[in-house]
Amino acid sequence: MANTNIEWLSLSDKAIISLIGAYIKEQRLIQNKTQATIAEMAGINRWTMSQIENGEPISLMSLIQILRALNLLHILNIFETQTQLSPLELAKLEKQKRQRASKENDNKNTNKSEW
Repeated sequence: MANTNIEWLSLSDKAIISLIGAYIKEQRLIQNKTQATIAEMAGINRWTMSQIENGEPISLMSLIQILRALNLLHILNIFETQTQLSPLELAKLEKQKRQRASKENDNKNTNKSEW
């Protein structure tokens, strides 16, 4: 079984680009699509597809278009940010929660003013 833990910090930028290109090529082959097909779907040149698969840098826009054409945009979920509440804000929200149900008022016997 292959080692799936990559030490990204120890890799050069060129090595990271090569890994991204290898991933794109593998996914394209799994989907049984040619470089020309993906390039056409992505709206880029086939040369750009060749560049990334050979470990050469391409623009971020081209990478996104390729991922979209390969139906792989979900791998960008890692970049989603979530707001986190501070412990103080969380405590305030907890304090505002209802602790018990209130008794229902019986409005039938209420004296109404005739004003």
